[in-house]
Amino acid sequence: MNASPQPDKDNVVPLIPPRARSRRKLMRQTELVDRVKAYDPEADEALLNRAYVYAMKAHGKQFRASGDPYFAHPLEVAAILTELKLDEATIATALLHDTIEDTVATYDDIKENFGKEIADLVDGVTKLTGLEVFSERTKQAENFRKLMLAITGDIRVLLVKLADRLHNMRTLGFIKTPEKRRRIAQETFDVYAPLAGRIGMQHVREELEDLAFAELYPEARKSIVARLDRMDSSRGKLIDRVADQIKRKLAENNLECWVYGRAKRPFSIWRKLQDKKINFEQLSDVFAFRVIVRNEPDCYRALGILHLSWQAVPARFKDFISTPKPNGYKSLHTTLIGPERQRVEVQIRTQDMHDVAERGIAAHWRYRDIKSDTGEGGENRAYEWLREMVDLLEQGNTAEEFFEQSRLNLYQDQVFCFTPKGDLIPLPRGATPIDFAYQVHTDLGHRTLGAKVNGTPVPLYTPLRNGDQVEIISGKDETPSPLWEQFVVTGRARAEIRRFLRQQQRGEHIKLGRKILEKVFSDESFSLTDKAVEGVAKKLGLSKSEDVFAQVGGGALRGREVLEAVYPELKTDPERRKRALVEQPVEGKRISIKGLTGGIGYHLGTCCHPLPGDRIVGLMMPGEGAVIHTIDCAELENAQSNPDVEWLDVAWGTHAAEMGPSVARLKVRVKNAAGSLGAAMTAIGNAGGNIFNMKTINRNPLFFDFQVDVVVRDVVHLQNIVGALRVNEVVDSVDRVREPEQAQEPSAST
Repeated sequence: MNASPQPDKDNVVPLIPPRARSRRKLMRQTELVDRVKAYDPEADEALLNRAYVYAMKAHGKQFRASGDPYFAHPLEVAAILTELKLDEATIATALLHDTIEDTVATYDDIKENFGKEIADLVDGVTKLTGLEVFSERTKQAENFRKLMLAITGDIRVLLVKLADRLHNMRTLGFIKTPEKRRRIAQETFDVYAPLAGRIGMQHVREELEDLAFAELYPEARKSIVARLDRMDSSRGKLIDRVADQIKRKLAENNLECWVYGRAKRPFSIWRKLQDKKINFEQLSDVFAFRVIVRNEPDCYRALGILHLSWQAVPARFKDFISTPKPNGYKSLHTTLIGPERQRVEVQIRTQDMHDVAERGIAAHWRYRDIKSDTGEGGENRAYEWLREMVDLLEQGNTAEEFFEQSRLNLYQDQVFCFTPKGDLIPLPRGATPIDFAYQVHTDLGHRTLGAKVNGTPVPLYTPLRNGDQVEIISGKDETPSPLWEQFVVTGRARAEIRRFLRQQQRGEHIKLGRKILEKVFSDESFSLTDKAVEGVAKKLGLSKSEDVFAQVGGGALRGREVLEAVYPELKTDPERRKRALVEQPVEGKRISIKGLTGGIGYHLGTCCHPLPGDRIVGLMMPGEGAVIHTIDCAELENAQSNPDVEWLDVAWGTHAAEMGPSVARLKVRVKNAAGSLGAAMTAIGNAGGNIFNMKTINRNPLFFDFQVDVVVRDVVHLQNIVGALRVNEVVDSVDRVREPEQAQEPSAST
């Protein structure tokens, strides 16, 4: 093999093209066809020629902001895709991808001239082009959902879109509006660069990130480039010398190879400076070298030779050959104190591995109908994330939930853990045993009772590390806890937990909603009938009466609203409208409780201690007035069999959290070690909680338990405090306590 460093220069192009580089010479038809036939001799030359001519004529005299003919853009997109060696249909789609949006051509025109496959691909890219992903959150989430629907239908849509975005970023400097340039660059950072990385197209991801970095942080990038230039001039041909010495050392051991090196990209350096909170002078591994060998055994031989020749940096070795990344990436990574005492990163791989590393899923595309050897059962790991996206889409989550869950998968680095049988489970960094269980199987996640990591029992919120062996302990009657949502990090686990809890609560909500509506209708001398509720369901766009009961029981719909939907005349009856919302003053505060009739006294239940934000229901108790309970309070079960109890349809008012502080009680278990209690109290204070009272209730050689009463604004504030405690290393467990002895708000009368 050629052992000299190869000048592919990492396919580097100018990051911000100068305006003088306009009206460049267009690539000829023959050149484009030659590029495709170089890697696919059987490619349909006539198809490529027709697409070239059709797109050139369709765009006619259109021009881009750079001054180039508009046709230059689809041609450049096609050229990028030829570098990825994509099939003829994808290249034709690249040439045609703007015709439906920007010319008089229609879907039917494309279908008639090029067939349904290419027409569908062009249509898919056209729909994505119309999305402005970086907009207000709801629109952003819905558009992201559409994007994922399109690319999970045919991955080639995403490949064309990424090439389209790459060329647009290369010419971003021609856009005159700074706000528009920054919006496009930020969108590239947030969506397109992570998508490229997630399907293994690391080269495309790096260039997109660096181009966006140049727009968003121009001064930072200029500073890093200037330092790299000074380093290069002061150390001469350091990269070439180091590459040559690595090559010679391997050649001495009869190992054929190809070695080349480069300085890391400015954005990669900047991100490392930010992550490690160091300055440029403290950064040591700014150079990366790639060693390409013939086969996998040679990878490990090369690693041994390099480690015997130069000092390896501890804890900086990663084996992605025995445990490939989910996107199919394979390589050995190590960091050495190199031949000139310079710390350098070395990646060792075969040519096939290098092809996958550079082109990602595109390297597999020509063999998409042939099972690969990169995953168990012949499955290609590069598709695993896309399959997970399909699962999330099919669960019917809201657009916001899907966006949140998929972004978790986009942005987090990977850890690799093992089942007791040795099966590899890739997870995002920070994942817990609960995430692990759901990744193995949804049913195992639902029934998780405990976990052992490397044979040692651990709390379920323990972050997992690379190489951990995880054993999930399950029970037949176990069900997911709502608290799990606070510490799981995978979209799959969060979606499955939410779906289970929604299904579990639905039956309870239906039963409670029916009880509430019976009371509301009875108070107005009406009888509740399923037929009447079915009519309300149709007005609200719900499929059946049970949906109405569920919404009332879950607090999403008030019983009074259902009553007035059935009997609209009640809206104008002044006597009956006295049951409208009432603001109730208590000791100088205004407590907002919706649904209480004037003159009724009430207090918060000592059994469940409701906080603003909890879903609540009122019970009219003989001699006690109205008692407000959380909707999951155990007392509600007892009340259903008590004929003397009246159910009240109540809810917190719009500004309930502003009525003043409430007191919540937590039971916290911390390690029995010096400073543990102080660390836990500091975590509460840093989260905005004011400690009202505290006492120790149990102590042993390993842990001690204490109860703490915390002044909070509402249930969201309490959840933030609980989350802050859970992630603190001294805290073993945190639970909300619902006991009668907690200090209560005084009763109120309206």
